[in-house]
Amino acid sequence: MQTHAAKRVEIIIEAPMESRLTDALITAGVTGFTVLPVLGGSGRSGQWSREGQLGRAGMVAVICLIRPEALDGLLQAAFAVVERHIGVVSVTDAQVLRAERF
Repeated sequence: MQTHAAKRVEIIIEAPMESRLTDALITAGVTGFTVLPVLGGSGRSGQWSREGQLGRAGMVAVICLIRPEALDGLLQAAFAVVERHIGVVSVTDAQVLRAERF
């Protein structure tokens, strides 16, 4: 089966910033993404857990699969939001089926 090159971008950001980030991605031309809750983790400040948190506290993961040529626009939009907040942006190479969907 034929696959096509893509980029997988994963952005971990504070949950209250989710809509600001997704709005920025849409404005940058990103046509699809998935948002998942992050239940816990460990980072520079040590371990943390969403357990016992109220409301929108915590973190979310926003995952995008895009064409390689769209990467710079996505990263510029994401960085404009993430640079002032807790967050991590990672980019990996991916292979996708049905490239017309990206």
